[in-house]
Amino acid sequence: MKTTKLWSQDLYFQALHFAAEAHKDQKFGDTDLPYIIHTVSVAMEVMTAISIENIENPDLAVQCALLHDTIEDTEIQFSDIEKIFGKDAALGVLALTKNRELDKELRMRDSVERIKLQPKEIWIVKLADRITNLESQPSHWTKERIIDYKSEADYILKSLGSASPFLEQRLKNRIENYC
Repeated sequence: MKTTKLWSQDLYFQALHFAAEAHKDQKFGDTDLPYIIHTVSVAMEVMTAISIENIENPDLAVQCALLHDTIEDTEIQFSDIEKIFGKDAALGVLALTKNRELDKELRMRDSVERIKLQPKEIWIVKLADRITNLESQPSHWTKERIIDYKSEADYILKSLGSASPFLEQRLKNRIENYC
């Protein structure tokens, strides 16, 4: 029987509460659901991978899954995350954050290149994030935007898929069924 190192429940709840507070006034996509549903879904994908595969630092992966959009989409700063969750988590969240100073078409490639400099735990967060984002698309997206998003997902898969065979396959399936 495989013994897997699991994540700390205390660290999970700490990151969950921090992210829920940071995203408290945001809604998820075209729904009335609170935005935290997205970060919890990403964390669920990550935790499933942890339970199946040998992930060296599950706490880092779970914390970054819950916190991954805080710098990008809220008033939270790198220093806020570093102070509470440590430098590794803050660097992971920063790598997962798109640089808004770059042209829009360069942001994802830049983020992926920065993610590749991080531990594999951060790679799996990005895979999990795109898996959940491919569940459905916003109703206002054009066909061109949908095609571009799917192409971006292919790039993420090719660049980061080796970090988790389980999430790699899930992302492949989502890309194939996305339209």
